[in-house]
Amino acid sequence: MDARSAPVVVAFARTPFGRLEGKLVGVDAPHLAALAIDEVLKRAGNTPIDAVYAGVGLIGSATLTATRQAVLISRLPETTPSFGVDRACCSGMTAIGLGWKDILARQSRALVCGGFESLSRIPLLWPRQHPRIGPISVDDPLRLSGPAVDRPIAVYSGEEALRQGVTRLEQDTWAVSSHRNYFAAQDRGFFSAERMTLTVDGPRKTRVVMDADESPRSDTSLEKLSTLSPVYGGPCITAGNAPGLNDGAAFIALMAPDHARACGLPILARIRGYAQVCGGATSGTYTPAVAIDTVLKAADLGIDGIDLIEINEAYAATPLVSTIKLGQGDDARVASLRARTNVNGGAVAIGHPLGASGARLAMTLIAALRERGGGRGVAAICGGFGQGDALLIEVEG
Repeated sequence: MDARSAPVVVAFARTPFGRLEGKLVGVDAPHLAALAIDEVLKRAGNTPIDAVYAGVGLIGSATLTATRQAVLISRLPETTPSFGVDRACCSGMTAIGLGWKDILARQSRALVCGGFESLSRIPLLWPRQHPRIGPISVDDPLRLSGPAVDRPIAVYSGEEALRQGVTRLEQDTWAVSSHRNYFAAQDRGFFSAERMTLTVDGPRKTRVVMDADESPRSDTSLEKLSTLSPVYGGPCITAGNAPGLNDGAAFIALMAPDHARACGLPILARIRGYAQVCGGATSGTYTPAVAIDTVLKAADLGIDGIDLIEINEAYAATPLVSTIKLGQGDDARVASLRARTNVNGGAVAIGHPLGASGARLAMTLIAALRERGGGRGVAAICGGFGQGDALLIEVEG
């Protein structure tokens, strides 16, 4: 693809990410999305857009056509079309990929793409058919399981990590680094490029200003993480080396390059490629590597020529296993890849609102490339039951 024709990012924004039943518990998912959409529109100079593409990771955010409702709540005209994406954690990145394809095909000139999630407001599932007499069971979707597999994702992801030689200690060590890298970035103001400030309803009819992510812990240590038991009886994934259950929204404004120039908007980055892959239902720890390989091969590039990498920390195991695959088991190469991966912290620290994370990865990568003065980067994410997405992003120096 000619770089001059690649779709461009002209603005991005995300809400602070909230903890489960934290400061964002009073904001339903469509309203949360609308807040981020409106902020992106403002940062893009309120330029008219053709449509909104948004990912929601878990059962439609427990509401009907959540993306359409977000558009209606936002400042967008009610005539703005929308499209909701259901690819679990990949959903926000898939939304960007769909927008990328539309702009390349000249079906659209300007889109808002991203995703959102309110895990705090996901209800328990009560079956319509239940026994008239005896105990009644309900299911909690936050276990992240389903009829396609016999165990929660955290269990088989931990098993796959151990098969690849990634120990519990390595996972805990990566988790500690995620928090430390986050706070180093926070201290130099890195996240101001992507994160907006919210004023939300608090307890007893108060209003609460939220300008920081709730999940990062400055006191995280290996000693503390080593005391945690694995979740769901699995081998190694704990609440400490996995992200929390989070609320948040993240969106980018994506445009055709000639349209962005005509509107007088800054070109923050170019999206040079997008890949969508799938593997076995339990392959999530390394599908980001497969997606990265796919998007780089399409661009005739190799991983050694990539300056920065973002791999979603669905668990600390995910970037650890994926870098082993990308480095083809060569220890020095794997170490080099890990030194370029999630340099400003990842989801273990920041949080993982499922539908929002794919877009958050893209904007964090763009901001990091701009901070270093330009370059090429890849962002990748796994999604439930063997899905994976990747974006190839370029920032001019």
